[in-house]
Amino acid sequence: MESKLGASRLGALLESAQLLHSSLDLDELLRHLLRTVMGRLLATKAVIAVVGSEGMEVALVRGVKGLSHGEEFNPEVAEQLGLDLIYSIGEVEAPTGILALGSLFRQPQPEDEGFLKALLGIAAGGIRNAAAHSRAQSLNQTLNQKLQDLRTLLELVQSLTSTLQPEEVARLLVLTLSGRWAVSRYALIAHKEGHPEVRLHRGLELPDWDCLEPNEAAISGPCRVDDLPDSHLKTALVKKKGAIVLPLRSSEQWLGLLALGTRIGGRDYSDSDLEFGWGLVAQAVVAFENCWYFQETLEKRKIEQEVEVAAGIQQQLFPSSLPAIEGFEIAARSLAARTVGGDYYDCLPMGEGEDAGHLLCVADISGKGIPASLLMSSIQATLRALLTESPPLLDLVSRTSKLLYDTTPSNKYATAILCAIQAGRDQIDYVCGGHNDGLLLKPDGTVVHLASTGPPVGLLPMIPFEQAEVSMEAGDLLALYSDGVVEAQNEAEDEFEEERFLTVLQESRELPAEQVIDQVFQAVEEFVGKAPQHDDITLMIVKKK
Repeated sequence: MESKLGASRLGALLESAQLLHSSLDLDELLRHLLRTVMGRLLATKAVIAVVGSEGMEVALVRGVKGLSHGEEFNPEVAEQLGLDLIYSIGEVEAPTGILALGSLFRQPQPEDEGFLKALLGIAAGGIRNAAAHSRAQSLNQTLNQKLQDLRTLLELVQSLTSTLQPEEVARLLVLTLSGRWAVSRYALIAHKEGHPEVRLHRGLELPDWDCLEPNEAAISGPCRVDDLPDSHLKTALVKKKGAIVLPLRSSEQWLGLLALGTRIGGRDYSDSDLEFGWGLVAQAVVAFENCWYFQETLEKRKIEQEVEVAAGIQQQLFPSSLPAIEGFEIAARSLAARTVGGDYYDCLPMGEGEDAGHLLCVADISGKGIPASLLMSSIQATLRALLTESPPLLDLVSRTSKLLYDTTPSNKYATAILCAIQAGRDQIDYVCGGHNDGLLLKPDGTVVHLASTGPPVGLLPMIPFEQAEVSMEAGDLLALYSDGVVEAQNEAEDEFEEERFLTVLQESRELPAEQVIDQVFQAVEEFVGKAPQHDDITLMIVKKK
């Protein structure tokens, strides 16, 4: 009989060993172990605990109230709950688990103890194998999830790099995240100064940028709506079942916000979900900035092209060549500080026939760039239109000033010096409207200043202009110029000044008029050095033969 009982237990042990090692499902293995033990010992209470990440954790409970899956196993608590017998699964010093039994209908016999210890020893290996398999599965799942996240990220990046429209970037980001997390509610706003605001929303809505911007400090990274400080934004999102927010941040500034609603099925967003979303948003931010930069570059190129066209048109406003006037040699040049300048010079006939005089004009338009060039063209057009009537010089300037005042903003005007010369006549009539004095150099070194005789043209029409005259004889040199000549600055911010200008004119006065201009421009360039040109430079030289 004893041998039969021994053989019976041995057969049961072998059968259990086969079952315990045939499964890598830890829950199934533990259930089999518990059924076997409780059946053999007729126990009504049993608990199995196994080594987990936080120590010995309860893994399976039968007939015991007060213990739950996953909590730490405490032998004292177990004893208080009626679990009288506690066995180590595996080595006593470093057990794989714990088996606790209680409420047995019969006391274990020595042969039961032997069977139980043998069974638990066999189970230890099975539990270790199943736990390792479970960890491997968990690791594989994590790895697969990471690979899937990476694949999603790469696909999004490929899609983002294929578009140059901020609206498409927003759409791709929202669709990727809402599709991945089964989200039906979302709202996105992307903002950059100087660009149209990008907005997408469905079921959620974000406030205007001015109202949203004060929340920047509270949303430094991805977070749950419940964790936001109390604000109008949080109230609005909670009301519409918003769950998480992901800020759109570059290294320099806050560019917007993405809010997502609760997931279909009620699943929570995990920390890894927030981390993944934050990575996708970071890629989208780069795409947004690329789109905006591309648009800015296009706009800049468009403006540059328009400026180049304006510069070409402006160059056509300058005379391609100056007329030959008997008894005079005339040359002029203008160098703009920008692509489009605001200085103007011209030599226009003041009537018809051989006895008709010519109007010499050098003007400096208020402001710079395209606005100044537009006023320059307006002045030229006005002078040319009025000259068809052959008015006297003073009348010409007064009428021009009145027309400009009536047709341009109050801050648009021009300083100008206008001289009327005529072949065979030594006297030169001039009007200087708030401009630099004209400089008349005599052969003996004397310098005569053609001083201001009225306000800038187009500024104060109620103040009358006056006309003056000066005699210009053979050997005289007249310089009409803009303030860009004498106010040119070097790197120390010293100005070229009239004294240097006169020195260059005196030293080169015997040269042809064009070469005199060469000498002046060269002297200014050498003086300025590497300092940038701040103002247009215009010079007209008139020599009396």
